[in-house]
Amino acid sequence: MQPDVGATPLIALDAVAFDTETTGLDVRKARIVQIGGVGIAHGAVSVHQRFESLVNPGAPVPAASTRIHGITNAMVRIEPAFAVAWPRFESFRAGRPLVGYAIGFDLAIVEKETARAGIAWKRPRTLCVRTLSRVVNPDLRDCSLEALAAWLGFEIANRHQALGDAEAAAKIFTGLLPRLQALGIRTFAEAEMASLRQAGQADDEARAGWVAPVLRPVPPPFAAIDPFAYRHRVGDLMSGPPLVVQQETPLRAAIALMAQRKVGSVLVSAKAEPGRPAEAYGILTERDVLRVLATEGERGLARRAGEFQSRPLATIRARAFAYRAIGRMERLGIRHLGVRDEKEAVVGIISARDLLRLRAGAAIKLDDAIEAAQSDAEMAAAWASLPSVAAALVAEDIEARIVAEIVSEELRAMTRRAAILAEEEMRQAGLGGPPVPYALLVLGSAGRGESLLAADQDNAIVFERGEADGPQDRWFGALGGRIAAILDTAGIAYCKGGVMAKNAEWRGSLDLWRQRFGQWVRRSRPQDLLNVDIFFDLVPVHGERRLGETLFEEAYAHGHGDAAFPLVLGERLGGLPTPFTLFGRLRTQEGRLDLKRHALFPLVSAARVLSIRHDIRARSTRARLEGLLDRGIGSEPTIRRLLAAHDLVLSLLLVQQGRDRHQGVPMSNSIEIASFPRERRAELQRALKEIQLLPALMRDLM
Repeated sequence: MQPDVGATPLIALDAVAFDTETTGLDVRKARIVQIGGVGIAHGAVSVHQRFESLVNPGAPVPAASTRIHGITNAMVRIEPAFAVAWPRFESFRAGRPLVGYAIGFDLAIVEKETARAGIAWKRPRTLCVRTLSRVVNPDLRDCSLEALAAWLGFEIANRHQALGDAEAAAKIFTGLLPRLQALGIRTFAEAEMASLRQAGQADDEARAGWVAPVLRPVPPPFAAIDPFAYRHRVGDLMSGPPLVVQQETPLRAAIALMAQRKVGSVLVSAKAEPGRPAEAYGILTERDVLRVLATEGERGLARRAGEFQSRPLATIRARAFAYRAIGRMERLGIRHLGVRDEKEAVVGIISARDLLRLRAGAAIKLDDAIEAAQSDAEMAAAWASLPSVAAALVAEDIEARIVAEIVSEELRAMTRRAAILAEEEMRQAGLGGPPVPYALLVLGSAGRGESLLAADQDNAIVFERGEADGPQDRWFGALGGRIAAILDTAGIAYCKGGVMAKNAEWRGSLDLWRQRFGQWVRRSRPQDLLNVDIFFDLVPVHGERRLGETLFEEAYAHGHGDAAFPLVLGERLGGLPTPFTLFGRLRTQEGRLDLKRHALFPLVSAARVLSIRHDIRARSTRARLEGLLDRGIGSEPTIRRLLAAHDLVLSLLLVQQGRDRHQGVPMSNSIEIASFPRERRAELQRALKEIQLLPALMRDLM
C-alpha cells in the first residue's frame, strides 16, 4: 500500500525537489519563467527523474531578472504558458510531496499563477531545506544555497536555473538525512514539526508575502480495510495435509489424484514423504497441467510429474496472518504456497482460491514488501505502511492484541530481512558467510507478539559452537552490528538498554548461554537481573531455528527448576509506583500518563514470572495468564480483569501512537489523557487500580 506521507521515514521518502525562476521577487506581481524538478527516492537523488520547462510569462522579463537567471524574452516567446506547463509538472510530480530551498516563495508564486490560470490548487505537503538546515545546526550564520552546499561537501552546477537549483535542494536534503536521524527526526511529519518550531524565519517570510514553507501535519482519513485478512491465520484457511506424489508418478495419475481430492495442486518429492522441510518438495499445479496439454496434448500425460514441478517451493508459516499470504502470492506471481509449521515441516497448501473471498472485500493494505527489500531504505518504505494499517484496524474494532500481533509479525519480518541483508554485506566485505549455524532471536514485546508502534530493537544471537571473543563470536558481533544499523536506518531504533546482538552479552554459543542461565538463577538481587526476564520471550526468526527453540526450552527448565529465581524476578514488582494522586486522580506529566511504567511493565512482568514459576511455556501475556486458569491457579474473575486491562492498555497506546506518528510527535508509551473520552478514562482508572493489586496477587500465586 502507499504509506501515509507523514508516517514515512525520510530515508524512504519518494518526493520531488522543486524550484522556479521568475520575473522578479515581489510575489504579488512576479510571473514564472521556468519550472524545474528532480526526483528523490530512498535517500538519494534520482538522476533519471527530471523535469525542466521554460514558461511564457505573458509579460516582459525585466533585464535585472535576466542578469540573474539568464532567461530572456526571446527564449520564452514560443514556450508554453503556465496553464500548459504546470499540468505537465503535476503529471511528473504524480502526487509526491515537494522539497525545495526557500520553498515558501515558490509556493506563493504558484498559488497566484494557478489562480490566474483558473487551475485548482491543492497545496502538497512540503519541506524546506533551508529550514531543516537550521534545525540541524541552529548556529549556521549563512544559510544560502551555496553555503549549505559547501557545508555538506558538494558543488552546485547551473545556479539560478530551476533544474540546477532543484537538484541542489535535493542534494542538501539527502545530505541532511543522517543528521536529522541523529536528532531523532526520522519521519516526514517529525521533520514538519521540527520546521514549524523555527518561528523567527517563518515570520520574516510571511512579511515578504511568502506562504508557510511547512504546514502542521494532519492525520489522513481512514481508508477502507478488510478486517478478515487480519483476524485469520494461514493455518485456518489452508488445506492439509498436502497431497504428495513421487517424481516418477505419471502426470495422468497426478491429475486424477487432484480431481479426486478436489485440489488444485500436489507436492512432488523423491519419496512422497509428508512432513518434510520445503527443500524436499516441488509443486505441480492445475496451470502446469494445462500448459502441458496445450503444448503436447494427451501424450504429455504419460510423462513424469517431476518433469513439470516448480522449485523451490514458496512457503509461509501457518501462524502468519492471511494478509501476508495474499501479499506473497502477488509479489511472486503465484497462486499456491506451501504452509510450514513451527518446526519448518510443510503441513498444508494455501491457494489463491482459498483467499478469493478476502480479495472480494475491502483493500488489503499490507503486502510482502519487507521480504523483497534490497536495502534499509526499501525496508523503511515497507515499514512506513504499518501505522496507517494499525490505525485503520483499531478503527474497525479489531482487538488490540491482534493488532499488536500484526505489528510484531512485521517487526520480526524486518529483523529477519535485516539479517539477510547483513549477511550479504559480510560476504561483500570479504568476511564470508556464517562460520557455524546460528539463530537470530527476537526478544521482548516482539517475541511475545505484543509490539506497538514505538517498538525498538531487542535481539540476540545463539550460535552452535565457539568461544567468547573467538573468531566465531567476532564474526557474529560484526553481523549483529550490521543488523542493528540496518534496522535503525529503516525506522526501528537502537535499544536504549543495549539488548542487541552487537553487544557481547546478547550473543554467544549454546554452551555459553547455558552458563548464563546458571549465573542468572544463582543471583539474589533483582537489580542484577535487569533485562534478563525478556529473554524468556524469545522467538527465533532467522537461521537454524532449532537452536532458538532449544534455548527457550532450556531457559524455562532452568528458571522453573530453581524456586528462588522467579521470586527474585518478582521482587521488582514490590515497589510499583502509583499512578494516582493523593485525591485519587491520575498523576500526569504535561498531560500524559506513562502506561508502560504503570500498566504494561507490571502486567507483562507478573505474567512472565508466574509462567516461569509454574512452567507454563508460553510467550504472550494472554497465553501465560490463561495458562494459569487452565491449571486452576488463581481467581478466574481477577485474571479475567487483568486480561481486559491488558487489552485496554494496548488499545489506548495504539490509538495514541498512531495519532502521534501522523502528527510528527515522537512516539512513546505515554498517552494524552484529555484526548480520550470520559468513559475510556474511567475504564483506565479501574484497570490501573486492579494492576496496583498485582504484588499481592503475586505473593498468593507464587
